[in-house]
Amino acid sequence: MSKQNSAGIPLRALGRTGVDVTAIGLGGYHLGILNDDEEAVRLVHEAIDAGITFMDNAWEYHDGRSEELMGRAIADRRQEVFLMSKVCTHGRDRHEAMRQLEDSLRRLKTDYLDLWQVHEVVYENDPELHFAPGGVIEALEQAKQEGKVRFIGFTGHKSAEIHLKMLAYEYPFDACQMPLNALDGTFRSFEQKVLPELERQSIAAIGMKSMGGSGAMVKAGVLTAEEALRYAMSLPVATTISGFLSSATLQQNLAVARNFQPMTAGEMQALRMRCAKAGDDGRYELYKVTAKHEGPIGRAQHGFPTFEEVRG
Repeated sequence: MSKQNSAGIPLRALGRTGVDVTAIGLGGYHLGILNDDEEAVRLVHEAIDAGITFMDNAWEYHDGRSEELMGRAIADRRQEVFLMSKVCTHGRDRHEAMRQLEDSLRRLKTDYLDLWQVHEVVYENDPELHFAPGGVIEALEQAKQEGKVRFIGFTGHKSAEIHLKMLAYEYPFDACQMPLNALDGTFRSFEQKVLPELERQSIAAIGMKSMGGSGAMVKAGVLTAEEALRYAMSLPVATTISGFLSSATLQQNLAVARNFQPMTAGEMQALRMRCAKAGDDGRYELYKVTAKHEGPIGRAQHGFPTFEEVRG
């Protein structure tokens, strides 16, 4: 029988770290979308009370608002959560990364992160920039040595090949985050290309965008929310990050997690094939085929125009 916590949420090993995390996590980006700060804090409390302990965030989400809201929510509950945030240098140096870490720690009202990841590795030259002398990888090492972070990793949503370029350095990352869903299984697939390499290097996989980020694939009737989340959780991942904008969505996902039964290989293949035609042009995974999901800070660092400049 698989491990569960006292709230009935499955627990899974975070790679080789020796730490178990909840199989479903709370996405920090969505907290910053909510107009009501108290509602955002209440939603985090509801998630923790219900047994979700993996908390996702990033330095740049809504200009720091997501971290600040999460910091308020966990100020007196820090030991109840596994706290992750992301560094957003986008090619800038170690010093900028360490400055951002101090910002994140202040906003999150903590003196350490459980997991610190390089955010949004989505440009073709990002791996070279990150691993360059004086780059962000050196900051990951420094922060770990100083006890300000326990574990380190990287994230991205654009290309399995860019992830593989990062992994080709054979750097001892603890975790790697990527979009994993039933449509990804047959379209420019992280599942097919990246997951095997993570397993080879004993790096924990963290899934995101189980419903494509916007939920459009569910709204269009391509698959149900339960099918989408159950498929993502059936992959060899430590946790699947989900964004919640309401208690109803949180409770929906909690029900899947508490009653989780992994799909068989046959069930997963059948769902992939059923969804393949809907997903074969990327319309439900726009983060792979357009720059729509690239953040403004990363765009600026790479000299890309803002959306306002493009429209103008």
